[in-house]
Parts: sequence; structure tokens; C-alpha cells
Amino acid sequence: MYLWRNRKRVDQTLINRAKGLIHEANNIVITAHKSPDGDAVGSVWGLCLYLRKLGKQAIVVLPDPAAEFLDWIPGSKETLFFNKSSEVCEKALRDADLWFALDYNTRSRTGTDMAAVLNTLEAPCVMIDHHHQPETFPTVLFSDTTMCSTAQMVYMFIEAMGDADKIDENIGACLYCGIMTDTGSFRFPSVTPKTHEIVAELIRKGVDHAQIHRNVYDTNLLDRLRLVGYALSEKLMVFETYHTAIISLTKDELSRFSYRPGDTEGLVNQALSIKGVNFAVFVREGNNEVKLSFRSQGSFDVNTFARAHFSGGGHFNAAGGMSVESIDFVLQKLQDLLPEYQEQLTYTL
Repeated sequence: MYLWRNRKRVDQTLINRAKGLIHEANNIVITAHKSPDGDAVGSVWGLCLYLRKLGKQAIVVLPDPAAEFLDWIPGSKETLFFNKSSEVCEKALRDADLWFALDYNTRSRTGTDMAAVLNTLEAPCVMIDHHHQPETFPTVLFSDTTMCSTAQMVYMFIEAMGDADKIDENIGACLYCGIMTDTGSFRFPSVTPKTHEIVAELIRKGVDHAQIHRNVYDTNLLDRLRLVGYALSEKLMVFETYHTAIISLTKDELSRFSYRPGDTEGLVNQALSIKGVNFAVFVREGNNEVKLSFRSQGSFDVNTFARAHFSGGGHFNAAGGMSVESIDFVLQKLQDLLPEYQEQLTYTL
């Protein structure tokens, strides 16, 4: 595994290896994780548009669609979705001379069906990712857990390729969206001077940062606002002794408010914003599993917590998990675990 040293430079030996793979390839497929967020969609399309500028036949294959508020991202309407056209996607993957894995560190993050195909591919793979403990399958691996976003890593990858001049307004808009969403609008500790330098350069290239913010955060449907209001007023539990807040929503509750992917985005951060709360969890019931989002501030490691108890992982202060148990079981398990972590959760920022 290569650690992207000092957040400023990319190892030129690895860049040369990646450059060689790109040069030799004609058909390139770029992939990201299931339930893609702004960083995933922005990264794959920023890279895809760049590869097309190099004259490559590049396409994006995602496990499933992102939230509607990301539909504006340049190129995204051309995305192939595995859950909608699995045969087309599988053929594209098997025909690829090279494929990229962006914003995920293990093939299981793409879902059972798509991962089964990825596991059998013989074409070389380049991974660009910032999550902990990546798998070792990539031919070339760019991994740095200190990076604020995969989109920033893609920018630095293109820059190290010697092609920063090829980043135009459309590529820049993709990468800006990825950086903005994965940093909570530039407020997380992972944001560095380099992040702001990159963003400044993207704005110089014509990126309309104000419009991107409006597209992502100011396009609410009435049902979503009512769902958020219900979740905060009726489903928020605060455990003051453990400095913890938990929000949960069942399938029936989601259906009542005509839930769409992305409608619960940011709920876990609202729970974390409560004064005195150091650990927040959002629990959402799906068709065959329960999904969990974990956030923390300070020294509580939610990546380790998610890996230990909910088959998940992610970053130190932001992670995800899942369970095939009932949502009631998951909620009780969470509450039963809190006393074990009381000392770690009790601190003053």
C-alpha cells in the first residue's frame, strides 16, 4: 500500500505505472461504491471526462443511482447502473482493458452482484481511495486515509500526470462537488491548505461554486423536509450519560414520506451538532438489511467501532455499517454497547 506522503505529492513511480496502463488501454471503466455520494459521483465523472480528453473510450459503471440532487453533475446521465442493466454493465466490465476503483477500498462495497463480477476481472485495476484498510487486488494503489476526499486525490492524480491544464469547468465542477460534500462544506479536520488551493484553482477555471452548493443543498422536496422534521422531532434519542444521539427510521416511516435516495443525507450530522453529543448514529431500515451511519467528534474512533460491531468501516470520525438483524435488535445492540465505551465518549472538546 502506498501512503500519499505529506498530502502534497504523489509518488511519481506509481504515476508512471498508472500512465503506462492508461496509455496501453482503450476501453476504460470507472467504478464507485453502492449508494454513491457526492464524492463518489464527482470523482468518477471528473476522472472519466479527463480520460476522454486523452482520447480513451471511458465509461462509468455504478452499482445503483445516486440521489437526484446529484443529477446535474456533468456526464452523469450517461452512467450505467448495475442494478438496472446488469448484463450491459457486466459486458462493459469484461471488455475493459483497464478499470478504476474510486472511493471504495473493498469490492464488497459495490454490492454482492457487482462485486462477484469485479472479483473475476483479469484487466489491471487502479484504485484511488481514502478509506482505511484497502484490499490488495489493485495493480496500482493510491491510498491515503488523511485525504479529505477521493475527489481531491483525483485532482492530484491528474496534476501528477502533468495534465492539470486539461481540467476544465466540467471536470472542475465534478471534483469541486466531491470535495465540498465529503468535507461538510470544508469544515472537517481533514481539510488542509492544499484543499483550499485546489478549490481556488477550480474556481479560477470557471467552476460556479455557489451554484453547486445550491444544487446539492438547496433543492429540497416538501416530503424530504417533512421527513427530516419528523426524524428530529419524533425519532431522535439522546443518551446524555454517554454523550450519544441516535436517530432511526423504519421502512414504513420512510414510505410515509415518499423516501428517495439522499433524503436522509446529513441527518446524522444534525444529531452530532447537539451540544454535548460526541457520538451520533443514524439507523435506516432497508429491504434486506439495516444500514448505519456513524459520526463522532474528538477522539472516538467510529471506524473501529463500525468494524467491530456492524461489519463496516470508513474514517476515524465518519463511518458506516450494516446488519441483517431487525432494526429493533440493532437499536438495542447500540444501547447495550454504550456503557462499554463510556470512558471514550466522555471528554470535553
